[in-house]
Amino acid sequence: MKVVLLAGGFGTRISEESQYKPKPMIEIGGKPILWHIMKEYSYYGYNEFVICAGYMQHVIKEWFADYFLHNSDITFDYTSGERKMIVHDQYLDKWKVTVVDTGLNTMTGGRIKRIQKYIGNEPFLMTYGDGVCDVDINELVKFHKSHGKIATLTAVRQDQSKGVLDIGGDNAVRRFREKKASDGVPINAGYMVLEPAIFDYIEGDSTVFEKEPLERLASQGELMSYTYDGFWQCMDTKHEMEKLNEMLANNKAPWKKW
Repeated sequence: MKVVLLAGGFGTRISEESQYKPKPMIEIGGKPILWHIMKEYSYYGYNEFVICAGYMQHVIKEWFADYFLHNSDITFDYTSGERKMIVHDQYLDKWKVTVVDTGLNTMTGGRIKRIQKYIGNEPFLMTYGDGVCDVDINELVKFHKSHGKIATLTAVRQDQSKGVLDIGGDNAVRRFREKKASDGVPINAGYMVLEPAIFDYIEGDSTVFEKEPLERLASQGELMSYTYDGFWQCMDTKHEMEKLNEMLANNKAPWKKW
């Protein structure tokens, strides 16, 4: 099962860092948060990734192009007048990574639609490239397979300005809407499992995935929630970035299972 990562937004709320690189490439603990998310999935055996890039997409491509170099011990030998490169040790993850330029101004739904040809007719995992979580991915997939619906999202209870959910007793999402300040209800944390039928719910580049597609799925009873009470943290602001860095520095990073 492939993992789709949304990594194309501008990251305007953390512009102190995103003016130099895409938000998913902002580092926590010396590695891009995108890498941390990929390590989460890899821990559970999911090693094939499709990255929906956009803003400064070349930075993501160049980072992976140099991944081998940056994660190996190498001797550069010029003593013979020629350049020799000797690789001593390699510290590479066994990943297959497809980075797709899904457009500069494409909305989230449009980005997912654009990578359809890389997914094919099979279910896939999907999340946002700016948040980490310690949810058990295998249990999430197991839950998705058990109900037979088109989409499953992970729901958490946190004070964040994300889409909120009205969830029934059978874990079906009855309604999906944007969060209000007065809400104290579960929110969409991403970490989704989607059937290929999801592409039929997306019209094009201007489609916001969290709007019409999810709202329509909810109204049809095709959107289920995997309610999770563990750790989840997005990185929308510099304060949140510093919080994640502090957790790593103090060995208190719940998402770091590898």
